[in-house]
Amino acid sequence: MSRETRSKQPVREAWTLERLELERSLALGFAIESTTASAYDSHLNSYLNFCRLHNRAVEPTEDTLSFFVVWLSHHIEPRSVDSYLSGIVNRLETHFPHVRETRKSILVTRTLKGCKRRLSKPIQRKQPLTVEDLGRVMDALSASDTYNDGLFLALLVTGFKTLQRLAELCWPNTKKHQSYRKVPLRHTLILTDTSASYTLPRHKSGTSGEGCEILLLEERQERVDALKIFRRYVGARDKLFMHHPQLWLTAAGTIPTRAWFMRYLRRFFPSTISGHSMRAGGATALAGTGVAPALIQAAGRWSFRAGFKYVFLCVRIGSFLLTIKKKKKEIAL
Repeated sequence: MSRETRSKQPVREAWTLERLELERSLALGFAIESTTASAYDSHLNSYLNFCRLHNRAVEPTEDTLSFFVVWLSHHIEPRSVDSYLSGIVNRLETHFPHVRETRKSILVTRTLKGCKRRLSKPIQRKQPLTVEDLGRVMDALSASDTYNDGLFLALLVTGFKTLQRLAELCWPNTKKHQSYRKVPLRHTLILTDTSASYTLPRHKSGTSGEGCEILLLEERQERVDALKIFRRYVGARDKLFMHHPQLWLTAAGTIPTRAWFMRYLRRFFPSTISGHSMRAGGATALAGTGVAPALIQAAGRWSFRAGFKYVFLCVRIGSFLLTIKKKKKEIAL
């Protein structure tokens, strides 16, 4: 059926079926991050192993998925089984289109809910960093002329102040997950007398591929002035690597990896502090100064579903710390 319209369409050539299939395959490959894809493959392998051990067909029926939930919940934390089911659905949906409805069935959801209530253990969270922690690291490294010391300090305070994930500051250790599409570039950096901003090309919760702007503000009255530390790093970086496009570079001219950062972190903090402690500490510090939860969530680029409970936990801790500060001032008076 053909129908003429008054609007003029630009001239576009027709693609062959092979070209359409190729471009669709490429688009599907970009639908999820490579790290997420690897995790989904691992989740599917766990399901296939369950089916092999119990002589069950691979088809994800309500019985098979609910049995898998019970079995896996006795081996790992039941709260993590949710992620496993998401990976299984993603990987099996092209072969079994009904798997998503099966996952949402009453039998599977109630089985998972019961396992969580029966078998879950208290969450062991890493401790958030504090401004005092940053101050101790700054005291130890601010007088150092070593380039990598300045880089680590700049990464630490920038991640804390701007609520960045460690993966947004450093490359993954696994080479196949290292992508230049996520690397902040030097030419996007804008420095003023009172601020610094640069473009983060991609982040975990972003789906449009537009990225976001990272902003550091001057804090002369604070013990830790992130902008001053950041400026010092940029000056050292530009002297050594003027023609390199990457913003964050080690003394070897390479992008810092997670392992590189964690080795430095262990020099100052125990295992109760992790790379995520920067982000958690920054959110807690903002809550402690009375910043609204919605603003913290927006600044940290948390999606509503993922960030609601987490941000409000930081707010509760921050509010508690704010109350302690007020009590101390009242006692001093």
